[in-house]
Amino acid sequence: MPRRLFKRYMPDPTSIREHKSLRFFGRLLHDPNLWHLNRHSVARAMGVGLFAALIPIPMQMLLAAALAIPVRGNLPIAVSLVWLTNPLTMPPVFFVTYMTGAWLMQVPPRTLPDELTFQWITDQLSTVWQPFLLGSVVCGVLLGIAAYFSTLVYWRWWVGRQWRRRKLRSSRPHATPTDQESDAQCVEQCSGHHHEGDRGANADIRHP
Repeated sequence: MPRRLFKRYMPDPTSIREHKSLRFFGRLLHDPNLWHLNRHSVARAMGVGLFAALIPIPMQMLLAAALAIPVRGNLPIAVSLVWLTNPLTMPPVFFVTYMTGAWLMQVPPRTLPDELTFQWITDQLSTVWQPFLLGSVVCGVLLGIAAYFSTLVYWRWWVGRQWRRRKLRSSRPHATPTDQESDAQCVEQCSGHHHEGDRGANADIRHP
């Protein structure tokens, strides 16, 4: 289910390879580790993608890709996560990061207008950029770390649950052919996931 879940919502790999803003990376985009769906590649992509989403810079996709390539995170997932901060979500998200930075720097935050808009935020950058940038980086790091470990924990929990279900089915005295087929599929999938964790980074290639 983790693979099916992420594959359902991730963008088409071809569109990512051919995206004009990512052509800068050239042959680096052909690394097979950037396109595999396994526990480690997805967790890394979640971490760097959410970090990049909170950094207030143009072309966040470039930042997400630049971080995903060296850590071998799933590139489509990392790049797509930056769209979590869009014109609708930027004002509240960046306000939270600014307040976090102001608190860390112990400076009084600016008073909000009656209507919080992205235009107001951009107009105030000249005076609030330091706490704004600090808060964005800190929140991005914390969110990225939380997403990375949450993904690892969820994936491992799901694999363990599948193993328990398989053992429960196999312990029944009269297993149906459908149950046996389902158990065989579970064994194949779960075995692949366990080998990934045991063999380290090379498993990203051997067990996509």
